[in-house]
Amino acid sequence: MNIFEIIQKKKQSKPLTRQEIDFMVEGFCNGTVSEGQMAALLMAICINGFNREETASLTLAMAGSGDVLDFSGRDWVIADKHSTGGVGDKLTLTVAPMCAILGVSMAKMSGRSLGHTGGTIDKLEAIPGFKVDLPNEVLMDILGRVGLFIASQTANLAPADKVIYALRDSTATVDSPALIASSIMSKKIAAGAGAIVLDVKVGSGAFMKTLEEARNLAQIMVDIGKDCGRKVSAVLTAMDAPLGNAVGNGVEVLEAVEVLQNKGPADIRELSVELTAQILSLAKGVEESVARDLAEGVLQNGSAYEKFRQMVEEQGGNLEGITSKAPHKITQLKAPQTGHIVQMYGEICGMVAHKTDGIIFHKKLGDYVVEGQTLADVYLSEFSDEDNILESLSKAYTIATEKPLAAPLIYEIIR
Repeated sequence: MNIFEIIQKKKQSKPLTRQEIDFMVEGFCNGTVSEGQMAALLMAICINGFNREETASLTLAMAGSGDVLDFSGRDWVIADKHSTGGVGDKLTLTVAPMCAILGVSMAKMSGRSLGHTGGTIDKLEAIPGFKVDLPNEVLMDILGRVGLFIASQTANLAPADKVIYALRDSTATVDSPALIASSIMSKKIAAGAGAIVLDVKVGSGAFMKTLEEARNLAQIMVDIGKDCGRKVSAVLTAMDAPLGNAVGNGVEVLEAVEVLQNKGPADIRELSVELTAQILSLAKGVEESVARDLAEGVLQNGSAYEKFRQMVEEQGGNLEGITSKAPHKITQLKAPQTGHIVQMYGEICGMVAHKTDGIIFHKKLGDYVVEGQTLADVYLSEFSDEDNILESLSKAYTIATEKPLAAPLIYEIIR
C-alpha cells in the first residue's frame, strides 16, 4: 500500500477502504505522507466526495489517533452536546447542568471562538479562577461527584484532526461536508459519550447559511454517529439574529445564569429545554414530552442553577466575581428610523462583539422600534474605537415599515 496509489484511486472517484484511510491518516501524522501528498488527497476528496463508509472510517481514524476517554465499567450515562457555532450561543452552559440534574452525566470537551462565533471555553474563562485545563483524573473525579465538567479539548484529543484541519485551511479544502462532519465527530467520538445531540445552526450568523446545507451536514454527522456505534440526533435551529440578548463572554455567562434561575430570554430557554429533552430521550429513553416537562422543572425549581454553581466551584471558579460590564464606558446604538426590524445579520453582530467587552441587544428581529430608541448597549474598553464600532453594528439591522413573518426557532430534528 502506498499513498500515490491512494491519491490516484480517489482522483478516479473510487472509494477508499478503511485500511487505506487508516494508512493515510497515520502516515500524515508520522511524516511518511508528505503535506503535498495529503493536500492532493484532500483536494481529490473535495472534488469527488466521500461516501458514508469512507466518512465513518476517516472519523474513527482521527478519533483513534490520540486519547480516547473510556467510561466503560462505570455506572454513568454519558452524553454530549455540540453546536456548529452561533452568535450568543451559551446553550452548553444551560444544557449541561440541566442534564446532570436529570441523571445524564456531561463530560464536555469544548472549543474556543472560531471566526465570528463565540467559544464556550472563552465564556467560562470570564469567570474568575475557572480552570479549563485540568488533568483527566481530576475531571473524572469531578464528573463522578458533580455529574458534569466543561473543559478545553486536550492537545491529544483527535490530534490527527488538528493537523489535517490546518492543512485544509491552507489548501482551500475546508468546505467539504464529509471533511467538516468527520472533523466534528472525531472529537465527539474520542470524548467517549454514548449519546450525542448536535445543534446545527442555520442562517446569517451560522456557518451553514441555508437549510439545505445544514440538513446535509446534519445527516452526514448523524450517519457517522450511528456507524460508530453512538446514539445521535441533530436539531436544526435558527441563527439569523443572535441567541438571547447578550453577546460577549462575560455577559453571556450572566445571561445563562439568568436562564438557570428561571429568568432570561425566551429563545435561550426554549432551546435549552428542547436540547435537554433530546439528550434525555437518546441517553435514557425518556419520552420527549415527558423529557421536556422534566427539563422545564429543573429551571423552575433552581436545581440546574445550583448544579452549574457546583461545577464552577469544583473547577476553581468564583461566579460572584464575574462582572456584567466593562470598567471604562458604555455606549448605545440608536434606531435610525421608526419601523420593524426585518433583518438582523448575526454574523455582523458576532464580528462586532469581538471588538467589544460585550453587547446587550434590547431590540431584535421582528421588534417594532421608534427613531432614537436604544437598539443595543455596547460595553467598550478605554481604547475602543466607538464611532467605527457603532457604525459597523448599525449595518446588522434592516428596518422597514412592514412586520416580517415570524420564523421558527427550531426547523426540524434529524435522527
